[in-house]
Amino acid sequence: MLEVSDLHCAYGNVNILQGVSLSVTAGEILCLMGRNGAGKTTTLKCIMGLVRSSSGSVMLDGLEISQLPAHKIPGLGIGYIPQGRRLFSELTVAENLEIGLMTRNSGRNIREQVLEIFPRLRERMDQTAQTLSGGEQQMLATARALCLEPAILLLDEPTEGLQPSMIEQIRQVIISMKNEGAAVILVEQRLDAVLSIANRVTFIENGISRETVDAEKLDRDNEYLARYVGV
Repeated sequence: MLEVSDLHCAYGNVNILQGVSLSVTAGEILCLMGRNGAGKTTTLKCIMGLVRSSSGSVMLDGLEISQLPAHKIPGLGIGYIPQGRRLFSELTVAENLEIGLMTRNSGRNIREQVLEIFPRLRERMDQTAQTLSGGEQQMLATARALCLEPAILLLDEPTEGLQPSMIEQIRQVIISMKNEGAAVILVEQRLDAVLSIANRVTFIENGISRETVDAEKLDRDNEYLARYVGV
């Protein structure tokens, strides 16, 4: 469904990605792992068109999308939940959700489905995003992405700074999306979260995708984690 091949990009004169390749199919969770600064977040930003690649390709169902404007990517059915949430802080919960709905002209029934997943947001529809707690902001960032009815969902450190109950809720949303046939790319450093839900793991080191292995293999062999994550 989504295939990234030999992706390169730079910030100014600094090369960040120097050959990242990965693929994810419908109903699969692929986790990206690596040390801080390895290029995981930049990989997601390149897929979303937020950082322009200098070479390589990003193919979505056979369509090359790496050179499309960033505002066109979500309309193709790719939802993105960035690290730090990146909400429209001065807009209300309802307005943030409306932006998600407008991206692909999703109906009100989709908003209702999303609010059933996160009922706390229904109680805060008129609050501005900046007044929400950290956990509620993560709910809203996730809900906004789900309003796109995404076929592919990209999540960057979605459990960072959250309490255990919220981590479990986000985890269940990811599993539900997978079961409904979505392809998921997850950047996550919490090993317990990764090993319990991922199908495969791609290790990125110094901007290069080194190896992709089945998640269950990591449960039996710590060599990969020691080599690429330092755990």
